[in-house]
Amino acid sequence: MRTVDGRVAGRRGQATRQKLLDCLSEMLSSSPYRDVKVIDVARRAGTSPATFYQYFPDVEGAVLEIADQVAAESAGLGELLEGRSWVGRAGRQTAQEFVDGFLDFWRKNDAILRVVDLGASEGDKRFYKIRMKVLNPVNSSLTDAVAELQAKGRVDKDVNPAAVAGSLVTMLAAVALHQKGFTSWGVKQAELKPHLALLVHLGVTGKKPTK
Repeated sequence: MRTVDGRVAGRRGQATRQKLLDCLSEMLSSSPYRDVKVIDVARRAGTSPATFYQYFPDVEGAVLEIADQVAAESAGLGELLEGRSWVGRAGRQTAQEFVDGFLDFWRKNDAILRVVDLGASEGDKRFYKIRMKVLNPVNSSLTDAVAELQAKGRVDKDVNPAAVAGSLVTMLAAVALHQKGFTSWGVKQAELKPHLALLVHLGVTGKKPTK
């Protein structure tokens, strides 16, 4: 772990650096990204702006550090589908548990993922790469699931597994970002997951789940 000027950070320095990131994460949960200033993060961490600049070039640089940590954790999303069956009642359970895991991950990291989505939508390649790093494990697992069913003759041969997976992942990410907005459409949170799982199951298998 190095400082901005290339010096190796000691144990105390690493702890200070992590505290700054933790405080920034907390602030992003309650304040608009554009309103977060270095002096506010430093004050919350009990240190100075000068100390902040030892470890990060600016707030955006620190945000990218947090986002990269979240992206590393997203590998677990792909593991939700490893070795799972999409046939019969087991397929229904697979879809439900996958959706639960995906939405839980998004809710846990909601603040930073919103910033990542904002940066990516504005064309910032750094945020775009992180967004893809978050979604790639899920996309790969879903692609493999559709391709496997296709190889067994359970999915039409004309279906493009990557296209299906990409569409489902994009839908999941959009729904995850908009979870709170569903209430204004009269949809309760408890109703959202089973219907999203239904769409995922239909997308992967081409069939309604077995009750």
